[in-house]
Amino acid sequence: MKTLKVHGSKGISRIFIGERLQNLQKYTDSRQVVIITDRNVRNHYSKDLPSCYIIEIGTGETMKNLDTVQRIYLDLLRLGADRSFFIVGIGGGVVSDITGFVASTYLRGLRFGFVSSTLLSQVDAGVGGKNGVNLRGYKNLVGTFNQPEFVICDTDLLKTLPEKEVRCGLAEVVKHACIGDACLFSYLEAHYKKALALDRDVMEKIIHDSVVIKSSIVNRDERESGERMKLNFGHTLGHAIEKTTGIPHGEAVGFGMLVASRLSFKRGWLSKHEVTRIEALLKKLNLPTRLKVDGNLVIEAMTKDKKRRSESLNFVFLHGIGEAFVEQIPIKELGAGINEIIRL
Repeated sequence: MKTLKVHGSKGISRIFIGERLQNLQKYTDSRQVVIITDRNVRNHYSKDLPSCYIIEIGTGETMKNLDTVQRIYLDLLRLGADRSFFIVGIGGGVVSDITGFVASTYLRGLRFGFVSSTLLSQVDAGVGGKNGVNLRGYKNLVGTFNQPEFVICDTDLLKTLPEKEVRCGLAEVVKHACIGDACLFSYLEAHYKKALALDRDVMEKIIHDSVVIKSSIVNRDERESGERMKLNFGHTLGHAIEKTTGIPHGEAVGFGMLVASRLSFKRGWLSKHEVTRIEALLKKLNLPTRLKVDGNLVIEAMTKDKKRRSESLNFVFLHGIGEAFVEQIPIKELGAGINEIIRL
């Protein structure tokens, strides 16, 4: 097991890579533990969950809303939950986002931790302290910055994931490699087949290396005032594509990264060879590199993005694989570039 730390404004968050769900009780010293999970996790792992009150929610991004949050608040109220309670979210990114938001706001804040059951949450969604829910389909418009006390990344839980979920998680690993680790990118190029097959050694390495990249950025910029914006590589466009097409998050982000790479090339910052490498790796991971989308609808969705600044957006470009930077780009220019690339 490997341990990494995120230093938040309210304390230290510890990420345990290779720890097991069965050892969860080692990390909850409160007698009053409430678990928030979804029906899939509960069906697969009910025998491994500790004996405590469980709040079950539905599955999928549509659950990530204020209605779900209100139902959980009411469950906690009926339980008589006070500030001695500890909340544990067991599941993927939807569960961790909801759990972190509920724990951060109920009674002005309860202690909480995560057991991440998907690759996407182990490498990204469960790490970093951003918690939130969607509003009318727009991603994470209501949220908080607050670190979990711990995140358990149990690679054994990945075995029950659909293959599509593994691919979506690997898209976020590619993102981390693109913005901060050229060696990780090369490792993925060499070991993509083992990654898709969930080889334990390969998975623990890419999870560890991804969390190193994300935690180091968060340690320098917890509240996304500067450098943390790099973690949005592929996401500005990806979120808009996800909203307008309904395709999974990782697939939308993968395509968003490819478009951002091509825009970086058009502006003279990224070589054609590196764009080709990024596209080739996405293809090897069975992520889409061609999509039929309505460019105008995508651009309209981007105007609701949290990163918008008047008529511009903070957008993440690449100087090279492993070297990202943020620059404002006028929405009109971005829209024209996206429409041109979508038509390729």
